Amino acid sequence: MLVSIFNDVIGPVMRGPSSSHCAAALRIGRMARDLMGGEIGDILVEFDRGGSLPTTHESQGSDMGLFGGLLGWEAVDERLPTAPQAIRAVGARVRIEIVDAGDEHPNTYRLTLANARERHTLRAISTGGGMMEVTRIDDFAVSMSGDCHETLIWCDGDAAALAQRLAAVGRVDAILVHNGDGSQMVEVKAGEFPSDALLSELGAGFGVREVKRLAPVLPVRSHPGMKALFATCEEMLRLDAGRNLPLWKWAAEYEMARGGLTEAEVLARMTEIVRILRHSIRQGIQGTSYEDRILGHQSGRFQKRMRAGGLLDGGALNRAILYVTALMEVKSSMGVIVAAPTAGACAALPGVAIAVAEDLELPEEAMAKALLAAGLIGVFIAARWTFAAEVGGCQAEGGAASSMAAAALVTLADGTLPQAVAAASMAFQAMLGLICDPVANRVEVPCLGKNVMAASNALACANMALADFDAVVPLDEVIESARAVGAQMPRELRCTALGGLSTSPTSLALAEKLAARRAACGGCEGHPK
Repeated sequence: MLVSIFNDVIGPVMRGPSSSHCAAALRIGRMARDLMGGEIGDILVEFDRGGSLPTTHESQGSDMGLFGGLLGWEAVDERLPTAPQAIRAVGARVRIEIVDAGDEHPNTYRLTLANARERHTLRAISTGGGMMEVTRIDDFAVSMSGDCHETLIWCDGDAAALAQRLAAVGRVDAILVHNGDGSQMVEVKAGEFPSDALLSELGAGFGVREVKRLAPVLPVRSHPGMKALFATCEEMLRLDAGRNLPLWKWAAEYEMARGGLTEAEVLARMTEIVRILRHSIRQGIQGTSYEDRILGHQSGRFQKRMRAGGLLDGGALNRAILYVTALMEVKSSMGVIVAAPTAGACAALPGVAIAVAEDLELPEEAMAKALLAAGLIGVFIAARWTFAAEVGGCQAEGGAASSMAAAALVTLADGTLPQAVAAASMAFQAMLGLICDPVANRVEVPCLGKNVMAASNALACANMALADFDAVVPLDEVIESARAVGAQMPRELRCTALGGLSTSPTSLALAEKLAARRAACGGCEGHPK
């Protein structure tokens, strides 16, 4: 699947503390629900002891997201914090077990689902920023990212011949034949599901036993004519050939080719995201509350002090700190945020970009163009690496966000294409090696400070680039270096709550306090006041 700005980088629009845990788990749950035809009685969830999920699945929203998806809820559903209770309330029997599976990816979900008629297994991974991949269904190795309509057909007859007939009579993107342990499954990837009439017509001749339809879960769908204009920053610059088209324009061209959209549609989608973000900023400043959190409402105090002249003069940076803090508080209160590129790093890019745009008195369309420019930097990162802190540490989240934000700020200042790319490179260089060590397993401390640092770094690097400072190392090489650093980083420092500040005495004490509070309210994920 080709990277999309709206699928992989700026999005999803969601609730919850972590996109890797909550939003991706919800998408996995939605596809698992479809696999069971919406009827689920028994749920066994297995997490590998060597992965990130045994220590974080409760506190970072995996349970909330997975069970919300199994219930058929959306990522912005206000009921999400109650999903672990709601799934049991509808009669599902739930077990969560920690096993020695030796899974290669740290964010692996192993599901065994059953109802009165059938039983299926599903294995999936969360790949970062809310993206996921279903890698196995029953005995069959698959690759499903939720970017198209998936029709699964189990048959006793000639599966290859059935696939040929489907290809001949239906409009499909791809047809795959899977052979398992004594069984066969035909997988149809398409822009829509084959009709009941067609499946009924073909079913009798090929011994079709079962048909499942798994609906798309991503906003931008894949289609046969899609293409990537480029996959690296170097390729984009070569294609630009000195014309110096703005970075946002190349972002729009990329998404138009990838998603089959017009430039107006691309701008309209991003403008809507800007409006969601501005609403969330206002909500955060007004005040949020939530039981299961470490930090209370702080952004309102910052605003009052700023207005009273009680802060050091930081110019637009003080407004950026205010907006970053507000967005982080909304995230921690289960409000609606936009993973940009992740929920853990959701505030740095939009906080500083919207703050600077307002300081310059620019309209929402300019903000949208800035986020598009940032999104294209994110495409270069996602195409060759990850946004998952469980894989690469916080450099994969905060480092990526700072790099993207720097390019956005140069775009707001009408800087050149080379300046935007240089800013992105310098900002990422300064964030290499950043570990992920959330205190008490909550994405709040030191996450707030890291988002503020990412925004501040972006603003500094944007100004340096506008003054034609030399980035020295090309962006593509910086991304590759970050990937190499992530591979060298100990697992304990990659969002497992097993290292750094997460193992400090204060962190452990806070974790116990929050666990006791949660137990006192019936084992809930956290109740809004």
